[in-house]
Amino acid sequence: MSLDGKGTIKHWWDKRPTRWTGTRQSRGQQAERLARRHLEQAGLQHLQSNARAGRGEIDLIMRECDTLVFVEVRARGQEALVTAAESLSTRKCAKVRDTAQRLITSQPGWQSMYCRFDVIAVTIPDDHGPAAVEWLVDAF
Repeated sequence: MSLDGKGTIKHWWDKRPTRWTGTRQSRGQQAERLARRHLEQAGLQHLQSNARAGRGEIDLIMRECDTLVFVEVRARGQEALVTAAESLSTRKCAKVRDTAQRLITSQPGWQSMYCRFDVIAVTIPDDHGPAAVEWLVDAF
């Protein structure tokens, strides 16, 4: 606790940033953590985050029973022109598929597993309230 120049008492919690502040990259990382928590609560097992192969990256790799789940996380503000789900292009889908194929061939245990591609669409509220999470199973 300390006094500011106006004699007002300042507490440590007054310095905490609002939930969705920061750079685009940090908001993306927050969205990925939220997506991971959402999927784990639904019973999926986390295998990897930000997995790289070649020039591509997959945000989350999860496991559901005998299925590998490659997850693309998209985040947009409430007032964005397109929703988080609509922001996923066919080019990005192809890049995620290519990266997944490279990762599967590099992991011998994964080669016999089924795989699917899910999208977690996070809508960031303008009023600093909780984000909305939409899970699109087998999205592409």
